[in-house]
Amino acid sequence: MIKRLSRVEIVCGNPDATAAFYQEALGFQRSDRDTKIDSATLNNIRLQLGTQEIKLVGSEAGRPYPAKIAGWSPLFQHIAIVVSDMASAYARLATIRGWAPISTSGPQLLPPASGGVSAFKFRDPEGHPLELIAFRAGAVPRQWQMNADRCWLGIDHSAISVANTTKSVIFYQGLGLHRSGGSLNVGPEQSKLDDVSDAVVEVTALVPAHSTPHLELLHYRGTFDGRVQSQAVNDVTATKLVFSVENRAAVDALCARYPQALLPDPARSEGNIHRGFLHDPDGHLICLEAEN
Repeated sequence: MIKRLSRVEIVCGNPDATAAFYQEALGFQRSDRDTKIDSATLNNIRLQLGTQEIKLVGSEAGRPYPAKIAGWSPLFQHIAIVVSDMASAYARLATIRGWAPISTSGPQLLPPASGGVSAFKFRDPEGHPLELIAFRAGAVPRQWQMNADRCWLGIDHSAISVANTTKSVIFYQGLGLHRSGGSLNVGPEQSKLDDVSDAVVEVTALVPAHSTPHLELLHYRGTFDGRVQSQAVNDVTATKLVFSVENRAAVDALCARYPQALLPDPARSEGNIHRGFLHDPDGHLICLEAEN
């Protein structure tokens, strides 16, 4: 029933300053939809990179992002930004102030068994995790071969950390995503990328009908505390995945399928948009959205 991952919504204490960082450091631009849809909500800013979109949602009352959240935590959720040249992208990022590295030794070239990409993880000025990825020559997916003369190309996926891959796959398959691949990422490069000692990461790709961007599940094997941590929808950690669904009836049907996952306001109509709100088995927030 899900057509695409329409956008990722990121809660911000200062969306204007955060938007300026994404524009200056990462090549994002204000979306044309920003003024058409969110002009009445001054604290919301839509940004676009290529054909993908994020939305910065202003919040004054929520808790800030905790300073130390490891990659295995359910609160750790990030978007992966595709760049055509990692050295140039990293050099550009290095000139901008306010962000903090996660990766301990700069960009890491992962071995072929772990995807073979060059990657670097860091936090934006409000603490949200982000990742830069660059595909190796000869292995660039078709959707990223267009506009390859640009440095910043788009959003490949949103990654969420989960306690149990099987449980999460069953949940998201019930929403209409299907499993398209995966890998077991190990080795010193992965440990440096995540700043997690001896990291062993089970990666599972789940795609909607429109496969870019897609969702990736990250399960860190080991004795980590993967219990769901409470968060309010206005906390800076409360990133939300917004999926486009075929129609209003499909939104209601999916919400009815998962009554245990409904948020207190299970469905809401606003203008010609109908929405339903869920959380997945690890507490990640989901919005199902359809035009009436």
